[in-house]
Amino acid sequence: MSKTLPEKYRHPYAFDSKYKKSAVYFSMEFAIDQSLKIYSGGLGFLAGSHMRSAHDLKQNVIGIGILWKKGYYDQFKKEDLSMGVQFQEKIYHFLEETNIKFTIKINNADVWVTAYYLNPKTFGTVPMFFLTTDLPENDYLAKSTTFRLYDSDPMAKIAQTMVLGLGGAKLLDALDYEPDLYHLNEAHALSCVFHLYNKFNSVEAIREKMVFTTHTPEEAGNEKHNIHLLNSLSFFDGIPLEKVREITGIYDDTFNHTLVGLRLSRIANGVSKLHGEVSRDMWKDYPGICPIINITNAQNKKYWVDAWLEEAFQNKDREALIKRKTRLKTKLFEIVADQTGKLFDPNIITIVWARRFADYKRPHLITRDYNRFIQLLENSDRPVQIIFAGKPYPADYGAIHNFDNLTHISKNIKNMAVLAGHELKLSRQLKKGADVWLNNPRVTREASGTSGMTAAMNGAVNFSTNDGWVREFKDLNKKQNSFVLPIVDHTLPTHEQDDLDLHNLYEMLENEILPLYYDTPKKWWDLVETSMSHVAPFFESGRMVDEYYKKLYK
Repeated sequence: MSKTLPEKYRHPYAFDSKYKKSAVYFSMEFAIDQSLKIYSGGLGFLAGSHMRSAHDLKQNVIGIGILWKKGYYDQFKKEDLSMGVQFQEKIYHFLEETNIKFTIKINNADVWVTAYYLNPKTFGTVPMFFLTTDLPENDYLAKSTTFRLYDSDPMAKIAQTMVLGLGGAKLLDALDYEPDLYHLNEAHALSCVFHLYNKFNSVEAIREKMVFTTHTPEEAGNEKHNIHLLNSLSFFDGIPLEKVREITGIYDDTFNHTLVGLRLSRIANGVSKLHGEVSRDMWKDYPGICPIINITNAQNKKYWVDAWLEEAFQNKDREALIKRKTRLKTKLFEIVADQTGKLFDPNIITIVWARRFADYKRPHLITRDYNRFIQLLENSDRPVQIIFAGKPYPADYGAIHNFDNLTHISKNIKNMAVLAGHELKLSRQLKKGADVWLNNPRVTREASGTSGMTAAMNGAVNFSTNDGWVREFKDLNKKQNSFVLPIVDHTLPTHEQDDLDLHNLYEMLENEILPLYYDTPKKWWDLVETSMSHVAPFFESGRMVDEYYKKLYK
């Protein structure tokens, strides 16, 4: 097979000599642009930055994902302001039809797949292909496989991973393209290894070509299915079950996708130093796994940073920096006013909590001591404004309840807002308008997290538990660049951890952060500038994609 893509899909640059080895990056979601709604959260934000920085550094990488017809979902507020979920058809005129069609077997039936092409010139990415089963040759069940990202039906979600893995591998065959490396961003595309086994008839050949990035810091959180269910759905690409057991080392009935990914890759990585340590410890007792290194996540500064704010920072013009930050807050507050009817003040410190609503991220932690929360927001000496945003998984009714409860609390509080529609555009505006970026996951649960990186790039100060990337950030140059809570004993019951973290959060906020902002503004802006200087280059994705070549692709 060819080592080069067909001419019309080739990169628009000569490859940098450091990055000539060819790699294909498989991801279930990519956050490339607000107009392309095929992502849910951090995994997609990371993948989008990877594709942009790979382009900027002239790397020999292409991306393969899925064209989700109805996206993740559209988030809105119902009549009573509770959260609504809408699945609306999306049409993308900037994607190009490849007219490539092929079939994969799902549940022993042929399902037709086609691919759409994202030209690198459109959004400044490497060449990208998005797979869809929404074709007239398919019945409704097959068509709907690529309708909703992370379908809540377990069988449908397995079928989706097969479109990404088996379909992605077959697309490369249809392009007559054989890359040096298959890079799986999480285990969603794992089924591609069975296509590769059928092609090469060798586990060693698969290992030579496979690298794997794992994001899940708990063994229980990694996807598992009954091996007989997967077999009945044709997950193993026609390979007999006994041979599958031999290939994967899975001899019981529980097929652990991450474990198989670690066994069939030549090397894998966790996504922060801490997560690398957690992953090595988590999998150390399983035989046959590959080495697990760590490559800390990062984000594409060129896409995320406000250009005028960055110019003022680079020119060491503090007056211009403060003026621009105030303007950015004003622009964010226009959205607050539009969605909530509340007029926020750009001279008041503004705290933002905005990311995927998941239980371990504890979106409502600061409100759990309700009396103290109300005292905080009613303090006229050191006033505070707080904004929440984020999209719960549409079938996670506990997370939706937390979102709705925050909205209910906010109804009678003029300086608290809960915003809907948390996607790339709103995410950028929140980071540009925040003074304090609040991040309070239970420690060891956040593999990396990246939202605080792009907040810091836009002059927001991180206020976080000591987890993920922040652990590395706070120790840079031994100079304070953030506010990080002391680590509590994570073997304690979760309610005790939460109580201790909540107490420490208020102590730090009331005794350190608010006095610094209001009483010593010069020191506050010193901290802002230190944070901005520390976040790049290490937490800029140019460093990350360079490390992927040096450490993972070598």
